[in-house]
Amino acid sequence: MPVNRNALIRYRTIDQCLQNRYKKWTLDDLIEACADALYEYQGIDTGVSRRTVQADIEMMRSNKLGYEAPIEVVDKKYYTYADKNYSITNSPLNNQDLRVLSEVSDLLKQFKGFSHFTDLNEMVSKLEDKIYTQKTHSAPVIDFEKNDNLKGLEWIEVIRKAIVARKAICITYQSFKAREASTFCFSAYLLKEYRNRWFVLGVQHKRNAHIMNLALDRIQAVQEGDEPYRENNSLDLSTYYNDCIGVTKSPGQRDCEVVLWIDNANAPYVITKPLHHTQKLLSETVDGKIFSIKVIMNFELERELLGFGAKLRVLGPRILVKQIKDQLNKTLENYKQPQENA
Repeated sequence: MPVNRNALIRYRTIDQCLQNRYKKWTLDDLIEACADALYEYQGIDTGVSRRTVQADIEMMRSNKLGYEAPIEVVDKKYYTYADKNYSITNSPLNNQDLRVLSEVSDLLKQFKGFSHFTDLNEMVSKLEDKIYTQKTHSAPVIDFEKNDNLKGLEWIEVIRKAIVARKAICITYQSFKAREASTFCFSAYLLKEYRNRWFVLGVQHKRNAHIMNLALDRIQAVQEGDEPYRENNSLDLSTYYNDCIGVTKSPGQRDCEVVLWIDNANAPYVITKPLHHTQKLLSETVDGKIFSIKVIMNFELERELLGFGAKLRVLGPRILVKQIKDQLNKTLENYKQPQENA
């Protein structure tokens, strides 16, 4: 059954709303969300009628599009999914979907090989593998890195929209160190992924506009904020993370040259997959190779280096050598403790 683009945008918007179980969604809330999405993606500002959204909900509930969405009404007012893990994005692809995806894949493949579109290679491979598995009902031939239990992904689109629209958001957040959650106004600037975990860079309004990094999996709720959006006038977001491994960084933090010795058995892995884009091979020894990278010192750098164990030795700077030694000594102490479960 043919479905126009506006309807697909509404279905996807309703789906995203109902996946967010931290908010109770009335029909009016869903109407407003659909209207906002159509304005953002299509430039349509005429609004969405009550009858249209009601028809969308019935269409999603039905089998006409293959969704059979378990949408229920609680307290005769609030819409939600009976199955908290349900999403229309989990539904199997029908023949029309496969035709559209094949057309998109063919279009994207025309750009493979162009330097400006190198990021498309992985995207096209993922898309072609998905089409192949759906058409042939066989196992995938590409296994991309993923984490099915990853939390916080539902906030990506909400925050992305706020950044594009330059709107402040109200975030309820609880870090691993905090005893309880706190709610504050936040102006978001950049979404960042590191090792399948997502973060958002921005400023908390009540802390003198200090730049901070929030993990999306620690966010409990996101709502539209009442305060004006605070523009970023100091950071070059396109290069902000260029001098670090990971996401832990403070504005004005200076990078330094980190010198490393890596044994001969593991040096080829570091050559083919550099620790950082600034990596250089400085010299060779009988039993290994010496590299340098120019980065800021942070938690992620230490974790990366400690992961090599005895296969790597930090040669400089001295403060990093001391930090790595301290961590290794603590590790040895842990193994000297009585093993309760041994």
